[in-house]
Amino acid sequence: MNILLIQREGVDLHHTLFASETSRMALRFYHPKKKSCGVYITVSTLGSALSLVSELRWYTRRYVKETLFEVNAGIFCTRTLAQDVYYERTAVLGPTWPFRRIYGFRNGKLISRVVMSPGSTTDEYHQEYIGIDRTIECWCTEDELEDGDHVPEDDLNIPGGLPDEEEGETQ
Repeated sequence: MNILLIQREGVDLHHTLFASETSRMALRFYHPKKKSCGVYITVSTLGSALSLVSELRWYTRRYVKETLFEVNAGIFCTRTLAQDVYYERTAVLGPTWPFRRIYGFRNGKLISRVVMSPGSTTDEYHQEYIGIDRTIECWCTEDELEDGDHVPEDDLNIPGGLPDEEEGETQ
């Protein structure tokens, strides 16, 4: 289980988290990795991931654009869906999860979020991602699909990058 914290524009999230004694203490056992998009943290379970994000709530509200949880290799889910799975137990994730988006990154910046049709694969959306360096699949709730069609214009310059990217590496 991994957490991807996508930082807001103009924020060095890794530095911000380690500049504060409170967040440094919360993260002392996790060894977060700095990524060009923010911070990538490995934890053991979904419960511990949600707990850690809850402990960092003050920081995530101020400095984080989006919090994603890696439920399978290369497949992330939103915080709302993770909470539904763990706390509410209203969602049971499976390989055919119907509510999905593709996040497109170019030069380490989040460029777009496109809603995927149920049963489709990320390969079917190659035309939408001409010029995109990387994409990730993100599962979400049905309600989140409605506000996820496109990245608002003021969000187009979010520093981005993906977990398997090394700092400074481009493809």
